[in-house]
Amino acid sequence: MRGMRPLACFVALAVTSAGLMAQQPFRAGVSLVRLPVVVTAKDGLLVRGLTRDDFVVTEDGKPQTIQFFLDGAGADGTEALPLHVGLLLDVSESMMGDLSQASTAAVRFVNALSEAEDVTLVDFDTEVRVARFQPTQYERLFERIRSRKAGGSTALYDAIAMYLQSVSGQDGQKVLLLYTDGGDSTSTLGYGQLLKILKGQDVLVYSIGYMDRQFRVSGDQMRLSEMARQTGGESYFPDDVRDLNEIYAKILDELSSRYTLGYLPTNPSADGKWRKIEVKVTRPEAKKAKVRARPGYFEPGGR
Repeated sequence: MRGMRPLACFVALAVTSAGLMAQQPFRAGVSLVRLPVVVTAKDGLLVRGLTRDDFVVTEDGKPQTIQFFLDGAGADGTEALPLHVGLLLDVSESMMGDLSQASTAAVRFVNALSEAEDVTLVDFDTEVRVARFQPTQYERLFERIRSRKAGGSTALYDAIAMYLQSVSGQDGQKVLLLYTDGGDSTSTLGYGQLLKILKGQDVLVYSIGYMDRQFRVSGDQMRLSEMARQTGGESYFPDDVRDLNEIYAKILDELSSRYTLGYLPTNPSADGKWRKIEVKVTRPEAKKAKVRARPGYFEPGGR
């Protein structure tokens, strides 16, 4: 997909927003809700080896029956889901001093991926450019990452929306790694609009914000954190761009240790309302563990 300037992007995103909100991103078949889940102990270490019987899921306070379970490394009597990874790379003018290191860290991350079926690269400044690469095409992906030059403004929200549009037809699990050094400055799509779209999409977001050169840090960090939280992901704010390799290694570890739970909601209403989700671990020795999953979703039938 070629770069899109703000005027053209406005028309595309108007269609994108309406289309994305009308889809059923959580659903496999008719009504299966799938949830990526990460469990960590009090010391921050990932908890592995749990089974479906160790989890309890409620939707709007009502217990749900877990009918699909995947432990990241293999399935419990269930065919593994394909993994699709997105890389969102800020190449705006403010990245001039850090783009080389950020690009190298992104290439190392992709090289370490073992289970992804493809990688969708979204590099953005004033324009947004989207391209998807299979593992056999990673050399082209690396060349594209390394060839980018910093310049222009930061169309962060438009870039995320274009990524969501590009993966809307993909089945399986979708993970987006978002790297930026500041807040949005030129998108046609507002933050509130984008957050509503994310709440209706089956995409796990990891936000990485290197804010060392920015003046308005707190608000930008809050938005990046909220986007990750609403999808069940995590946010990171390194003090040095050289910390990216460590952050990417943590994300890789999480991806290999994640659980995926699936259930058929007991509420059959297609009303388009927000459904609150809570996931707990019942195994006695893991009851104090932190469970991270998306806090809910918009039931799509009413849109």
